[in-house]
Order: sequence, then structure tokens, then C-alpha cells
Amino acid sequence: MKNIFIKSVIAVVLLNLSKADAQTPQAPVIQSQPGPKLTQAPPIPASPAKEPINSVEMGDWRTFPEMKLDLPIAPGPFEPTWESIEKNYPGEPAWLRDAKFGIWVHFGPQAAGESGDWYSRKLYSPGKRAYENHLKRYGHPSEVGYKEVLRDWNPSKLDPAKLTKIYQDAGARFLMIQGVHHDNYDMWNSRYQPWNSVNIGPKRDLIGEWEKAARATGMRFGVTFHHEYTWWWWQTAFGSDKEGNKKGVPYDGNLSLTDGKGKWWEGYDPRLLYGIDLREYKGVEKAAHTEWSPPPAGIFSRHLPYAKWYATQWALRMMDVVEKYNPDFIYTDGTVQGPFTGDGTGTGIKADAMPRVMADFYNRTLQRRGEVNTFSIVKFRHKTNGTVNTEEHGIPANIKTDQPWIAEAPIGDWFYAPNFIYDSGMMIRYVIEAIARDGNAALSIPILPDGSLEPACEKMLKEVGVWMRRNGEAVYGSRAWAIPGEGETVKGKLKMLPGGKLGRHHADFKFNAQDFRFTTGKNGALYAFCMTTPAPGTRLKINCLGNNAKYLDKPVKRVKLLGHNGKLKWKQKADGLEIVCPAKMPFETAIVFKVE
Repeated sequence: MKNIFIKSVIAVVLLNLSKADAQTPQAPVIQSQPGPKLTQAPPIPASPAKEPINSVEMGDWRTFPEMKLDLPIAPGPFEPTWESIEKNYPGEPAWLRDAKFGIWVHFGPQAAGESGDWYSRKLYSPGKRAYENHLKRYGHPSEVGYKEVLRDWNPSKLDPAKLTKIYQDAGARFLMIQGVHHDNYDMWNSRYQPWNSVNIGPKRDLIGEWEKAARATGMRFGVTFHHEYTWWWWQTAFGSDKEGNKKGVPYDGNLSLTDGKGKWWEGYDPRLLYGIDLREYKGVEKAAHTEWSPPPAGIFSRHLPYAKWYATQWALRMMDVVEKYNPDFIYTDGTVQGPFTGDGTGTGIKADAMPRVMADFYNRTLQRRGEVNTFSIVKFRHKTNGTVNTEEHGIPANIKTDQPWIAEAPIGDWFYAPNFIYDSGMMIRYVIEAIARDGNAALSIPILPDGSLEPACEKMLKEVGVWMRRNGEAVYGSRAWAIPGEGETVKGKLKMLPGGKLGRHHADFKFNAQDFRFTTGKNGALYAFCMTTPAPGTRLKINCLGNNAKYLDKPVKRVKLLGHNGKLKWKQKADGLEIVCPAKMPFETAIVFKVE
């Protein structure tokens, strides 16, 4: 059955790409494990002659009709439309509601640059830290580019089984595992992308290793895909230095397949890694060298066969992972309602690739599990049944129940760089802020280029685990209460942990003994998180739990400090619930009261 499905997919794709250049050399044949030898990936369509940089207007994305990909999906009730997905999806899986806290495995060869996020793109931008680091470590990007970073990357100390156990001991209940970042390098035995971790670099099926580790510990896991906007994100690789002794010498993104003859990368088409030069479209070149900016909204109208090929290959790679690894969720990066919308990070083409991938995913889930208990994170798609949203870096000020969501942030940055701050308090408070507003939290833990963790990072995770074991009943399976919290306000709003990548500002951020957050546990109890650890004997007051407050319809009967075996002195008064902290307070970060 697998062979029939694969062959039918390839046949349809080849048929619809009949205008492709017949002389285009094919990508290497990839041997899948387990499984038979597979058919070659579809060829890249020929491109028209280049026009001058910044000379071509983007096509109008608003009037461009959505392209329907002739790509078969697994049979089942889900059709590749948003309407069918919304109609047939049974709702948020109970396991996500219970999990609450996950770890982001945001790791790949870009860590090798020790330059933080977007190393592979920025190494082609003179003046950037990544460019300078690349010169020191590898050489000039006209001679030694990102493809050589991939060749040399060997995370010999990466042990997914060991790391998964560390993350589980820290209290995490699910893993978000990077499958492919914007660098276009697949971290699995990819059927459609020869530039992958089995062929080049570590020679390991890393997603397969993570899957095995997650299943061995009972952890839920998902695979994340960030290659939707690779085709415009990689445009830096087609440039050259504008000054110095390498002025005008093209970077290695300009190489062709034939240039690889006799080289280590012979047979590997650079276009399958870097894409093609699209800088003729207005705004693409400028956006490539802007710290964070997609090109203007529009359609790459002179490259429609390539655009269709790109969206098809994007989908096929995701479907490949779903078929091979049976993840509990999939994740697509972006800033708009979905990939390939012609707008924002989805600029370039409008196509139905996203609902097609999701329908295939849910139909396969139904076949394998007898129920659909998986989900799709479509970043910033709002209020669509079948999708989960994310809140990158920031957390909503108010309780958000209109759709499931996961707050996500990295410790330090999305890829490793020296001198990150490792602080368990900022991790714990980030989780508290998210769950008090009815969300989940996933935090990215920086992994060194060799696959290990810094000792300070391991210490941080152990401290988080101690806190989670003590206070887990207030976290796992919790729901938001009537209000997220009370305490000090800033400009009329509840003071809360700042947004952004977690670092020194978050570690040093001060809460006081009046700052509380709330959740409701699965057992029906109310939990009050004091966002700091007061001194022994401190008298606390929770104003919203007073007799005259509008939030309680019954008087408080019992108050317990989690982790403390003795009785507490407390009294419910008209203006608040008063609690006296015990004489010994051997706690860190935040304390939690169970209120019944």
C-alpha cells in the first residue's frame, strides 16, 4: 500500500510539472529505512532569464486565485479544505489540555555558528555577527558556505534518550521537535530533500531518534516545519560582498548542479538547498538584509511553475514525516493565517497546501488510532477548529479561551550563542503566566553545537523539575479561573513577565508578595500562585478571595500551602483572604496555595 501511495503521489506531481526543464539533473535517489528504494523527487522547473534586481512588480495576491495542488491525500472524511477540516475535527485533544508544559527541541546545524537565530541567512550579510563568526570558523561564503556547515556538522554528543529523560524530569509532558528550519535542511531520512541529516552531516535520522526516545518515555511529540518561506528567506546567499577584496565575488548560493562535478557535493543540487534567485521582484533584496522582514505581499508571477513545485515539495516533506513517524502534532511557522497565502511570511503564491497536509494528517491519524487526537499548529491562524495557535515570546494580558494556544519562547535565543542566562525562576514564571490565561507553554532549551547542554542549563532544568513535582497539581490539567491574577499594575494593567527571548531582563524581573496568579485544578480546587517566595511569617492578603468579592459563591473552607505539611493560619475577611506564611519557607521562585 505504501509503494502504491508513493508512486501515485510522484506520478501526479510529475504530470502537473510537465513544463519543467527536461534537461534538469535529478536529485540523488534516497534509500528510506525501513522501506524500499524510492522514486526520484520531482524535478525543479526551469526558470526564466533573470531580470535586474528590484525591477519586477509582484503580482496582485488579492486577485490571484488559490492554486489547488494535484496532490493525493490519505482517504478519509477530511477533505483538503478549511470547511471540511472545521466540520470533521472533533476538538482539542484532552492530552494537550492536561499537558500544559512542553520543551522546544529547536536544534539543528545553525547551532554550529554559535551566533543565535538565523545564522544560515545572516552568514551572507556582511556586518552581521554571523558573517564575522563564519569568516573565523569556516572562511568566506563565496568559497565555504552553508553547505559546508552542513557537511561538517556532527552533534556527536546528542543523545535524544538522555535529553528526553532530562526534559521529562523537568516536568515537561510534550516535545516540539524541529524537523526543518528556514535553512531547508531536513533532520530526518527525507524522501524529497536530499540535503538531510542522513545523507549529509551527522548521517543520522534525528527525528527517528527523537520519536523513539519520546515513545519510550510516554512523552507526546510533534514535528515543526519552518521551510514555507525558505525561498525568499535564503536570498542573501545569491549576493556578494559590496566592498573589500572579495567585492563582487558571488556567494555559493549561485552555484549550479554542474559546478559540483568532482566536489564533495557532487550530485546534490544547490537549488534544493538555497532555492533560486528571486531578487528581481521589488522588495525581495531589501527584505533579505532587513533584520526581520518578509518581502511585500504578492505573487512571484514570472515563476509560477516553480512556485507550484515549491508548494508541492513543501507539502510532500510534511506528509513524509507524518507517514514515517506518526507525530502527535505538526507545526508550521509564519505570521499570517497560513502558509502560501500571498501575504506576510506566506508571500509568493496562494495555494491550498496547508489544508491538504492537514487533511492527510487527520485521515492517517484516524486510520492508525481510530480517533483524531492530533492537532496542527498553524501559527497565527485564528479561531479555526482543527488548529492550535501560538503566542511567540509574549503572553496575552487576558484569559484567552477562543482557541487552544501555546506560549513559546527560547532561553537566550532560538539557536545557541555564548553567554545565555540560565534561570529556573524565569522559566517557571513564564509557565505560570501562560496557564493562568488558559494556555500552554513550550520553552526552547539551547543545545550546544555538539548536542550537549551547558552545566548551568542542566542545573536550571533540575530546579524547574523540583518546583513542578511540588506544585504540579496546580499546573497539569488546569484551567484559567475567573481572572488571571491580581497585584501591582502598570498603566492600569496587571504587571506581568515581559515578552521576548528569556534572558537577564526576565531573570531579574521583580514580583512582590501582592502579585498572584490563579488556576482551577482538575480536582475543582482553586490554586493561587504567589509570584515570589515571601519571608517566613509574612502575612499575605488575596483581595479577590474576600467575603465581599464577586468571584466566590461559597466561603473558603480549607487553605493549604503545597509542599508544606503543617497547618496554616488563615482567615477569610470581607476585603480578602489573609494567609500567614509558615515559620519555615524552604521554597524557591513561587509558592502555591490550594484553596477549597
